[in-house]
Amino acid sequence: MTAALSTRARALAQRPVIATVATVDKQGHPQLTPVWIDVDGNDLVFNTAKGRAKHANLERDPHVAVSIVDPDDPYNVVVVRGVAEPEEQGADEHIDALAKKYLGVDSYPMRQPGEVRVKYRVRADRVVMQSDDQ
Repeated sequence: MTAALSTRARALAQRPVIATVATVDKQGHPQLTPVWIDVDGNDLVFNTAKGRAKHANLERDPHVAVSIVDPDDPYNVVVVRGVAEPEEQGADEHIDALAKKYLGVDSYPMRQPGEVRVKYRVRADRVVMQSDDQ
């Protein structure tokens, strides 16, 4: 069953706020990674490159938790738990869109030669909003 993002959760994720993604490493330990985040429909989306720990963890186990804390109000918090589905198609354009959102530039400036980008779509099964939805 898919859980829906509230209006307030969606508004927070649409801002250039750093999110934290929790994955599970090969030893079964949690791994936290700060990421740029966006919303597409009812899904949170983030981006990484093949070969990074986050990508390896998600290849093994796609279960994630994503936390977003409003830097202007630390009690405005959303936590989304679900499954991250990889998409290579459109991932380069997606990282460029995130670079525009977070850095104000048209192209992701930290791209490495030969890098293969992957966009992850988080299909939420649980959404918790610490502050009241409005």
